[in-house]
Amino acid sequence: MPSFPKAAHEAVHNQTLRGNLRHATHTIRAKRANAVAEVSDWAELREAGKQIKDHTLRHLDRYLVQLEEAVTSAGGTVHWAADADEANRIVTYLVKATGESEVVKVKSMATQEIGLNEALEAEGINAYETDLAELIVQLGKDRPSHILVPAIHRNRGEIRDIFAREMSEWGRPAPEGLTDTPAELAEAARVHLREKFLRAKVGVSGANFMVAETGTLVVVESEGNGRMCLTLPETLISVVGIEKIVPTWQDLEVFLQTLPRSSTAERMNPYTSTWTGTTDEDGPQSFHLVLIDNGRTDTLADEVGRQALRCIRCSACLNVCPVYERAGGHAYGSVYPGPIGAILSPQLRGTQSEIDASLPYASSLCGACYDVCPVAIDIPEVLVHLRERIVEGGVVTRDGAKVVLKPAKGHAAERAAMRAARWAFGHPGALRTGQRFASRTRRFHPRTLPGPGKAWSETRALPTVPAEPFRDWWQRTHGGNKDGGGAK
Repeated sequence: MPSFPKAAHEAVHNQTLRGNLRHATHTIRAKRANAVAEVSDWAELREAGKQIKDHTLRHLDRYLVQLEEAVTSAGGTVHWAADADEANRIVTYLVKATGESEVVKVKSMATQEIGLNEALEAEGINAYETDLAELIVQLGKDRPSHILVPAIHRNRGEIRDIFAREMSEWGRPAPEGLTDTPAELAEAARVHLREKFLRAKVGVSGANFMVAETGTLVVVESEGNGRMCLTLPETLISVVGIEKIVPTWQDLEVFLQTLPRSSTAERMNPYTSTWTGTTDEDGPQSFHLVLIDNGRTDTLADEVGRQALRCIRCSACLNVCPVYERAGGHAYGSVYPGPIGAILSPQLRGTQSEIDASLPYASSLCGACYDVCPVAIDIPEVLVHLRERIVEGGVVTRDGAKVVLKPAKGHAAERAAMRAARWAFGHPGALRTGQRFASRTRRFHPRTLPGPGKAWSETRALPTVPAEPFRDWWQRTHGGNKDGGGAK
C-alpha cells in the first residue's frame, strides 16, 4: 500500500466512492445522534466507560490471569499469542487437529488484523465470512473499508453484480434474475450461507468483550450469523485482543448501552451472544480462547497513546470524520481505518513504514472524533503526540524493550520551521520585528508557498497578513490603559 497522501489523492477523484461514503456516513451519524439524544445520562455513561477502561488497563495483568482461570475452570482452553504469526500458528494447529478443512467466521477485526484468513488458506483451510458486509468483501476479493460496515464503499448495484458473478465459486450460486433490492440481496446471502452453517464443524470468532470474573465472552451483532457460528459448530476458536477485557458484569452493562447506540444507532443489538466455556450437549464441545498481544503492551507503555486501547470498535469516529468521508477506508492501508486507525495502527505496528508514518497526518484535527467517542478517547491529542514522535524521534517501547527512534525522513523542513517558531516566540523583540516586516511587505507576498510548502498551499488559501500587527494595534488603541478599556 502507498502512504496515505498518495492513496487518498486517488480516492478523492473516485466520484462513485465518494457518493457511497457520503450517503452512508451521513445516514449513520444522523441516526446515532438521535439514539444518543434519547439517553439523559449519556455524558455520565461516557465517563463511566472511560474510567472502567482506564482502570482495567492499569491492572490488565491481574484481570487477564483472572480471565484465564475462569475460562479454564469452565472447560475452555486459553492460548497466549505474542504476535500475529504466533496467533495464526495456534489457530491453524487447532483447526487441523479437528481434521476439518473449512471454518465459518463471525465478523472479527482481530482476525483481520493478524491476517488469519490468508494464513488458513496457505494451509489448505477455507475460511468463510458470514457477516453480510464481510461476505460481500470476501466474494469481491476486496478489502474492508469500515469497522462496522466493511462494504460501505459498495452500492447495491455493485453488490448484486458481485453476488451474481462470485457466489457460485464459493458455494450455492445466486438466484437467476437477482435484482439490487435489499430484500433480495439479503435472501441470496442467507440461502448461500445456510448450507455452510449446517455443514461447518469449526467456528472462529472474535469478541466485543470478555468478562474477567466469569470467563464469559460477548459478541453483539445485528444479523444472527454470529449466533449460528457460535452455537452450531463442534469446535469454537475465539481470537481476541487482550484489551477487550472488562472486570465484571456490572462494568459490561455500561458498554451494552453505549456500543449499540454509537455503532448501529440501536437501543440494543438484536443479537447479544454470551458463552462461558463449554456445556455438555449444548453448543460447541471444545472451546479455545486465543489472546493476542500484537503490539498492545507496547502501546500500553505510552502514557498518551495508551488511551487508544479503550476503543470498543463502534466506528462513530469514522462516520463524522471529514477526511474518512472523502478518502475512504482503503486509503489508510490498515484494518483499522479512520481516526481510530490513524492512532491505533501506528502504535500496534510502529511508525517505521511510510504508510504508518503518514497515518497521524490523516486528520484535520477538527475534534469531531473526540466528541462522539463513547469512551472519550482524545484522538486529536494522540495524533499530535504521534506526529511529534515521527518528526522528532525519541524513546518508544517495541517488543517490550525501550528503543530510540530516529526522526523520520522527509520532515526536515517541518523540524526547522518548528524550531524557528520556538525561537521566535521565545524572543518577543524578534517576533515583533518580524510581524512588522511581514505587514509592510504584504503586497509582495506570493499566493502559494515555495519548496516544501507548495503541496500545502496548492489546496489552501494562504491567510492574508493584516496591514498592522496585533501588538501595534493593541498599543495604539489600548496603550497604557490597564483596565483593558479602549481609547475614546
